[in-house]
Amino acid sequence: MPEGALDPAKFQDPFVTAKGETRAFVGLTGLKTLWFNTGSLCNITCQNCYMESGPKKDDLAYISAAQVSTYLDELKNLDQPTIEIGFTGGEPFMNADLPAMLGDVLGRGFEALVLTNAMKPLWHMRDALLDVKARFGTDRLTLRVSVDHFTQAQHEQERGPKSWDPMAQGVAWLVDQGFAVDVAGRTLWGEDEAHSRAGYQALFDGWGLKLDAQDASSLVLFPEMNAAEDVPEITTACWGLLGVRPDAQMCATSRMVVLRKGDSEPRVTPCTLLPYDPAFDLGETLFEAQGDVQLNHPHCAKFCVLGGASCSV
Repeated sequence: MPEGALDPAKFQDPFVTAKGETRAFVGLTGLKTLWFNTGSLCNITCQNCYMESGPKKDDLAYISAAQVSTYLDELKNLDQPTIEIGFTGGEPFMNADLPAMLGDVLGRGFEALVLTNAMKPLWHMRDALLDVKARFGTDRLTLRVSVDHFTQAQHEQERGPKSWDPMAQGVAWLVDQGFAVDVAGRTLWGEDEAHSRAGYQALFDGWGLKLDAQDASSLVLFPEMNAAEDVPEITTACWGLLGVRPDAQMCATSRMVVLRKGDSEPRVTPCTLLPYDPAFDLGETLFEAQGDVQLNHPHCAKFCVLGGASCSV
C-alpha cells in the first residue's frame, strides 16, 4: 500500500471500524438547513472539486422547481426548525429553474443561500436575479462566492486559467446591486489561518466588499479532502478525546436533496459532501431521512470532525 494511502480495511462496516471499535454516529438535532443540489453540471473544471462537478458531469440531474416545492411543503409537516434553504451544484445558476426556486423559498419566509462561482452562468441570469430582488429584497438572500485564494495566481491554479476576472466581475456586480455576498476559500496551500484571513481582508477591502475576514460565517475556509488519503476513523470515544461534539457536525442540522441521473424522483442525503454514495441514501422523503448518520466515510472524518468545517450556517 503506498505511503499515505487510505487503508482499504477502513470505512467498510457502518457500525464498526477496522480496529473493531464502535463507529461514531450523529443524530439529527434539528433540520436548520435543507440543501438542494441543483445538478452536478458546472461551467468549469476545478483541480479538486468537492462535488466532482464539471461541464460533462451530469450524474446529478437538474432538479426542478416543482420538486423543490414538494420538499418545502413537507417541511410544514415536520417538527423541525428549518431556517435556511441552500442551493449548491455544480453551478446553481446553470439550472434554469433557480430563480423560481428562490422565489418559492423566499416567498415562504425562509432564508436562502446560493453557492456560486459568480461566473458566466450568474452573469447570464442577472435580470432574473434582479427580479427576485425586486420582489423579495436582499435581507434573506446570500450569495456565497467561491474564491479559492486571495491571489489570482493561486485561485486560477485551482479553477483554471482566466477564471479570476469573470468571478471578480460577478462579485462587483452583486455588490453594486446590493446583494449580500460572503466568500468560501480553501486551505490547500499550507498557509496558517491568520495569514489567509489577512490576505482575504485586503482583497475584500480592495473590492469594496464590506466583509470581516475574521468572521467565520463571512469567510468560510474549507479544508481539503481526498478520499484516497489515509485518515483516522471516528469512534464513539473520539468525541471526548477530541473535545468535539456530535451536535456540532453538519449532518446534525442539515440534509440535502439530490436528483440522480436516471431516477424519476429525488432522494435525501445527510449533507452536501456525499451525493453519490448509496450507503448515505436516507430515503425519498425528509421524514425518512431523520435517522442517525454513521460516520463511515473519509469526508466525515477529514472535513467535518477533524476539519471542523460545515457548509451550513
